[in-house]
Amino acid sequence: MAKKKAAKKKKAAGKDVLVVASKVKAYIKSKKMMTSSDAIGALSDDVYKTIDAAIRRTKANRRSTVKPQDL
Repeated sequence: MAKKKAAKKKKAAGKDVLVVASKVKAYIKSKKMMTSSDAIGALSDDVYKTIDAAIRRTKANRRSTVKPQDL
């Protein structure tokens, strides 16, 4: 049932999750913290924003390759 809910949320947003949830959760757990149910989605949204900003910067510099300095 949880998978169906997650799939609906993914489709509703129209975007795929860009982070590996298990790796993020393991890292947070290694810091003796817990992960909320909506933290992965929020992190993925931030990744989309970062990538979109990098693409805008890349285009502004008349390039077609996103480089580390664009991030």
